[in-house]
Amino acid sequence: MSVSRFGVSLDEDLLKALDSYVVENGFSNRSQAIRHLIEKNMVEEKWKCDNIVAGAVVLVFNHEKADILKKSAEIQFEYRNVVLSSQGFYLNEQNYLEIIAVKGPSKKLTEISDKLISIKGIQHGKLVMSKAE
Repeated sequence: MSVSRFGVSLDEDLLKALDSYVVENGFSNRSQAIRHLIEKNMVEEKWKCDNIVAGAVVLVFNHEKADILKKSAEIQFEYRNVVLSSQGFYLNEQNYLEIIAVKGPSKKLTEISDKLISIKGIQHGKLVMSKAE
């Protein structure tokens, strides 16, 4: 069931940020972006109870920046108790896709993904989790 309510107000800076988010993520309108953000938050809240989950950290970056692969490998070694495997693919002459399979407490997986995604030069990064037990 869909419910529409009017009267939601945002300050100008927040509205500008929302409009940028709509454009950057290819949403057709603000409502679609807000729905996405709410659903994303609801999913993330479910994992705060620290269940054992399985998932993947997906990274896209310029493979010519060798230090990115080195830093990624160092972080994976630091979290070797939750990293199952990693695999890389050359998407084209410049871009590289790395997929890191992980399993463990959701907080630990969020921790490793935050470290990996924050490596300087990562163009896109995302953690996808699913309950494993």
